Amino acid sequence: MTTPWEPRADGLAVRIRAQPGAKADRIDGLHAHADGAPALKVRVRAPARDGRANAALATFLAKRWGVKKAEVTLTSGHTGRDKTVHLRGDPGELAARVAAELA
Repeated sequence: MTTPWEPRADGLAVRIRAQPGAKADRIDGLHAHADGAPALKVRVRAPARDGRANAALATFLAKRWGVKKAEVTLTSGHTGRDKTVHLRGDPGELAARVAAELA
């Protein structure tokens, strides 16, 4: 299985499998899609209504990975569980932070 992130010139794209309405905000490791593509499984307490879960996801990831909330952008999957977020910053440094979640 490859990694759930891809370096970009201005940051890192991270594939996420989101679960809204969870008991706690947390990262549960890797999720494998049917095609074998990996994603980070992330649970957030916020419900999937009116964009609340997406906002909670961005806030949680920013805090968890030590970036500003404005540096976390949802680039795909606004209405589904499968999402891609873009983290703006140094790709190598960000990849190390995300990789630490899987260690």
